[in-house]
Amino acid sequence: MASTELLFTPATRMAALIRRKQLSPVDYVDAVLAAIERLQPALNCFVTVMAEEARAAAIEAEQAVIAGRPLGPLHGVPVSIKDLIPTRGVRTTFGSVAFADNVPDRDDVLVTRLKAAGAIVIGKSTTPEFGIKGQTSAPLFGITRNPWDLERTPGGSSGGAAAAVAAGLGPLGLGSDGAGSTRIPAACCGLVGLKGTTGAVPYQETRDAFGNVIAAGPLTRTIADAVLMQSMMAGADPLDPWTAHAPPLGHISPRLLSQDLAGLRIGYLGRCAGKAVAADVAANTRASLDVLAGLGAEVEEVTAEIDWMAEDQRVLYLCSIANNLASVVERFGERTDPVLRAYVAAGKRYDIAAYIRAINARTRLFRAVQALFESYDVLVSPTLTRTALAADFDGAAGIVEIDGEAVGPVQPNWTGFVYPFNLTGHPALSVPSGWGRDGLPTGVQIVGPRHGDGNVLRLGALLEQARPWADRRPPVAVS
Repeated sequence: MASTELLFTPATRMAALIRRKQLSPVDYVDAVLAAIERLQPALNCFVTVMAEEARAAAIEAEQAVIAGRPLGPLHGVPVSIKDLIPTRGVRTTFGSVAFADNVPDRDDVLVTRLKAAGAIVIGKSTTPEFGIKGQTSAPLFGITRNPWDLERTPGGSSGGAAAAVAAGLGPLGLGSDGAGSTRIPAACCGLVGLKGTTGAVPYQETRDAFGNVIAAGPLTRTIADAVLMQSMMAGADPLDPWTAHAPPLGHISPRLLSQDLAGLRIGYLGRCAGKAVAADVAANTRASLDVLAGLGAEVEEVTAEIDWMAEDQRVLYLCSIANNLASVVERFGERTDPVLRAYVAAGKRYDIAAYIRAINARTRLFRAVQALFESYDVLVSPTLTRTALAADFDGAAGIVEIDGEAVGPVQPNWTGFVYPFNLTGHPALSVPSGWGRDGLPTGVQIVGPRHGDGNVLRLGALLEQARPWADRRPPVAVS
């Protein structure tokens, strides 16, 4: 298998080739590490490349194959880990100068589970400082760039993982999503990005376990890879109270087991918290809906008036940042990201009454979305309102332009479709919907009832079959 083909082959197939002794894990890992060495200077998608550790793990994986030992479903497959997630003995910086030399003494449970499934960790992928924004840059390591256009962002905060997977630097990236942080990069980079139902996979890194809005999840090029990776990470964890009774991949409706979607009710969210959607994004979303309608689904635009709590979401988000990270800003000052400093200052301006009102607004939003599922089986929307922003876009003060018109700040004018489902806990999947006028990927989001993860993945698979995307490769990877 040629090196370029090897780099863009799905993890499911590579694991099968390794099990059949048709591919050496050592050769596979060496090819990925060589590609990282070539592309890292352009993309800047890794904080740490674990070349020595990955090669040692690949040798051990090959010996296991030769010896006929039991092999995990991801045996020998490279995976990158977002640098917000601890890895034992390997620097975990959280994208911050405050943790530039931090070396954890433990693996997060998700890293443990991926390793147990046979995956080989190749590096820690970049994240903005503490994952606070939708573009991936930080004073600690600089700007991470989109492999489809180096002048654009790969999104954030899992932008390093997305850039790596899109460029063929390993088929699997572990991201996390607190306000769209897997789905934003997925849409920017032409990938599959899943935020499962809260509790579908454990998230040990949150400070507020009971009010948690963050879900770790896969960034991959195919639905099958996302399903496999998610299933390896799922299951109860005593440190995460949401996982106790969460089915690993959620329910899947029997009506979705064939390609006949007759009777499936889809609610189209043409607008959410944002003011406008780019014409090319809207057209590609409609094309995806047409595929599902062609299979028999009933598509209806959602007209219900919903308070998407754009301002109250900012209250919750900024108050959390101010409370948790003000000490970092106080200690490190201008060595921290200007966006972090702006967010801490903004969060300090809210009082407890504003915070309580925002908590109550979250409950109202949850109930409003739950009510939509009385009329619809799934919801479909664009993932983002436009293609990727500039790589150096100012996440705090920058103004988003859509079709040549200035519409306002990033949240909600770029990311207004994604954050609501962190607050409500519903599963949300972004898959590619096509290509914009600028040649960059666009994404469509599929949202299901809580624990309906299997349904959204199945609909993503039907879109993948009808309008395949994984065969396209970004210019930086083939130049």
